Amino acid sequence: MSPAGVEDTHAVRDALVRMGLVPPGEETAFERLTGGVSSDIWKVNVAGRPSFCVKRALAQLRVSQEWKAPVERNSYEIAWIETAAAVVPDAVPRILAVDRTASLFAMEYLDPGIYPLWKHQLRDGIARTRSARLAARALARIHGATAGKLDVAERFPTDAIFHAIRLEPYLIAAGRRHPDLAPALNTLAEKTARTKRALVHGDVSPKNILIGPKGPVFLDAECAWYGDPAFDAAFCLNHFLLKCLWTPQAVAKFLAGYDAFAKAYLDRVTWESPGELEERTARLLPGLFLARVDGKSPVEYITDERDRERVRRVAAPLLRRPATKLAAVRDAWQKELTS
Repeated sequence: MSPAGVEDTHAVRDALVRMGLVPPGEETAFERLTGGVSSDIWKVNVAGRPSFCVKRALAQLRVSQEWKAPVERNSYEIAWIETAAAVVPDAVPRILAVDRTASLFAMEYLDPGIYPLWKHQLRDGIARTRSARLAARALARIHGATAGKLDVAERFPTDAIFHAIRLEPYLIAAGRRHPDLAPALNTLAEKTARTKRALVHGDVSPKNILIGPKGPVFLDAECAWYGDPAFDAAFCLNHFLLKCLWTPQAVAKFLAGYDAFAKAYLDRVTWESPGELEERTARLLPGLFLARVDGKSPVEYITDERDRERVRRVAAPLLRRPATKLAAVRDAWQKELTS
């Protein structure tokens, strides 16, 4: 049997039979895919058929601290993929079937030999500005196409879920570790929660982006929310900064990627003032930066306490005296790296 476990795979297999993806009695092989903390994900192999993926939301996320989230977020991930597919069809996987009672769905399997994971490329120092630009442009197209759309907003009544799996475990949790910064972090969370502009993915991280032959493919939209698009931009830009500690020999490439993403995204902001969106992004970014060492979901590759202190030294002043330009955040981090 698979490493997923007999009980798990039996339940999933029953759901696949109900969805018509596996014939009754057909031998099915499960391979657990790694990388996520919020869902079970398997590659499913059925004789004579193309492989596909199954994703099932977890109520308790796989982190050291208690972190619970409603499993119905699975339905909103599906809705985000469907909405994005109408705007950038090549930038999302194809959904094959859905079983809402089991909180799971099946989607096409994208071969990593053809669709490498962006996180793995960055880890190996492969940091192409073209990938950053294409990801930013696709994200801006989704934001632009959904901005101000009441019907889209009504499809994503996910304020409570977004608070539970983004604002609380990141910004508010970091404030509990740093009481002196808690007022700034709590204000950031409150202002972000009140800003309703466009459809937000909520987890635009290199671990959730494949670099495909036709451009980026976005995965894991279970944080989907109709709110502030600055959150998506800041969330992704944050990883260009953090990766400087993971792969130091590629610092110049990561900072170039940061600049390329920021410019490509802001150049395509038409639904509001680009300057206002940039300011919200620049204010959010230090909070997310700090959260990835002192929130509930610290990045796994920053293990040296000295590196964590470097993040804190840059984030704290920017939270106390927020920047209005993304270049200022980048410059503060670059200065720390070269000090």
